[in-house]
Amino acid sequence: MSQEKANELKERILFEAQAQKLPCKQAFAIASEVGCTIAEVGKACNETGIKIVKCQLGCF
Repeated sequence: MSQEKANELKERILFEAQAQKLPCKQAFAIASEVGCTIAEVGKACNETGIKIVKCQLGCF
């Protein structure tokens, strides 16, 4: 993933997260909209200190 796309992803995660948490459903939506994998979203969440909650598939 390019640095520009990684930055866009992190900005989107930080915008969508509330109280340092992001619902899994929203993480999947962000991945689709930004054009990256859910694993990349998970990595970006780890890097920004955002916890994924209400996991749908047990991925997080």
